[in-house]
Formats: sequence, C-alpha cells, structure tokens
Amino acid sequence: MKPKVLVTREIFDDVLELLAQYFQVISNQSDTPMDSETLAAALSDKKGALITLTDRVDSKLLSRCPDLKAVCNIAVGFNNIDLTACSRAGVMATNTPGVLDDSTADFTWALILATARRVVESDAHLRSGQWKGWYLKQFLGMDVHHATLGILGFGRIGRKVARRASGFDMTVLYHSTRQADPDVERACNATFVKKDELLARSDILTVHVPYASSTHHIISSPELAMMKPGSVLINAARGGVVDDTALVEALKSGRLAGAGLDVFENEPVLNPAFIAMKNVVLTPHIASSSAATRHAMAMLAARNLVAALTTGKPPNLLNP
Repeated sequence: MKPKVLVTREIFDDVLELLAQYFQVISNQSDTPMDSETLAAALSDKKGALITLTDRVDSKLLSRCPDLKAVCNIAVGFNNIDLTACSRAGVMATNTPGVLDDSTADFTWALILATARRVVESDAHLRSGQWKGWYLKQFLGMDVHHATLGILGFGRIGRKVARRASGFDMTVLYHSTRQADPDVERACNATFVKKDELLARSDILTVHVPYASSTHHIISSPELAMMKPGSVLINAARGGVVDDTALVEALKSGRLAGAGLDVFENEPVLNPAFIAMKNVVLTPHIASSSAATRHAMAMLAARNLVAALTTGKPPNLLNP
C-alpha cells in the first residue's frame, strides 16, 4: 500500500502524476482554502503534504497528525511553518529556494517602474475616459535611470535586483546582516552601507528580507522618517516586514512619493487606506507567478516530498 499524502491546493497535472508514482495522493484540486481545523483533519492519516504559505503548520496541528513525516512548502519563505515544532515531532520541512529568484527580481522591477512612472494611475485615468489630450505636466513621475537604488536584504533575490539596475545606470547601495564578498559586490556593482545611510540616500528602496521576529516591521515609522523625501518604497518580500499603518501615514504626509506592494500584513486583508491611494501600486502576492516559475516551484516541492519519504534526505531540508 502506497503511503498517503495530501496536496493542500490546486496543482499542475504532471506534478500530481509524479507524486502518484510513489504515493496515494489526495489533492485539493477544487482549490478551496483549508482552515486550521480542516487541514488538521485532512492530515490526520497522511505521511506527507505539499503545502503553501497559506497553510499554518504548528504544534497544535502536529499533535493531531501522528503519522506525518514531511511538509513541503511550495514557497521559498517558510514563516508559516514552526520549524521547532516540526523537529520536536520528527517532521521534515522543506522549501523551494532558487527557482523563483529571477522571476521575483523581474517583478520587483515591474513594481519599481510602475510606481516611479505612475503606470497604473495613468492607465486608470485613460480607461475611465478622463484623458482629454496631451499636456506638458501630465502624470509627472520619477526617473529611474541615474537614480540611487537601495536594497535592504542582499540575498539571492536582492543581488539579482541589483544586477538588473545596471541597465538603468543606477547607483546601487545595499544593507544586509553581513557584507557580501568583494567579488559579489563587483558583479552587482553594489556598495554596502549602514542602514541609516541606505534610508537617507535611496531614491527607490526595495525590501528583500525574509519574515521573522527579527525582521518584523524592519521598516516602520522611524525608518520611514529617515527616508529621502519624495522617495519610493517597494515590498515584494513578505507582509509584516513593513509596517503598513506607518507606511500609509508616510504616504499621506507626502514624505514618500509612492509605494509598490506585492505583499501585506494580514493578507489577503490589507489596510483599506491603500485602496484609495493613487500613488500606490498593489498586486496580490504574485511576484513569483510566471507559469514556468510556479510550475518549477511545485515540481521542486514534489521532489522534496518524494525524497523525504523515500530516502529521508530531501534536498531542501529546513530543519536538519
């Protein structure tokens, strides 16, 4: 008898076919989100699961899933998984690093350009029939070329964002928990600075840190007050690393010229003030959402699950 595994959300057919070679697969192809009670009941007799960032795995859930041996996140972030609780319960947890870096960096640039050049605002203006013809001061935006790009968090994605800045002849500054090797800095044409200097000098600040207790509200009122007047903030990392309430106030006050946001605190709920703001570009957590990348993420998660339950050594183990 093949072990049972659960796929918590809709997934690609060929990924299901791969899993079916090894497991008895129960898949939520209707894509109905599961609350904690439903998820616990569905996992109670499963050996493994392919989960998403909307699925919370914690000690309470694990106490009801005695047979569970592996949870494989279809995401690079894993703040939905309590790794300590998983280790205590003997459950392997994995993620999908690497495969989404380029797509997320591309989308960061989509947010940068759309926000700086007021693309969404002007699109809505035209579609609503308000455009009456060309005039000189119509939708004046910020030049991206020759501007100073600040990158908070200089991991895989932050570095790829930096490399893309070379085409715009930008000055690239970064701050991270530790300074990158000199060869990496040269390849990215990026200069390490202290956080306060990064905030003060950046025309465009983009955040690329994982969510953790140490990064909760890493950008809040004090940091926003230090940012260059008229600058732009981009967040395609995780909700909660930016204090959305403080960001609303900085935008209302005119301290910031705009923001491009793909993630939010308490998503899918977001601060309603953002909706009314014309200088904010809002997208529904889709930075990695190209067809090729989302497929690669799902396939990597499936391979992690196969390896976890057949060899005990998944390639992207988070809690060794």
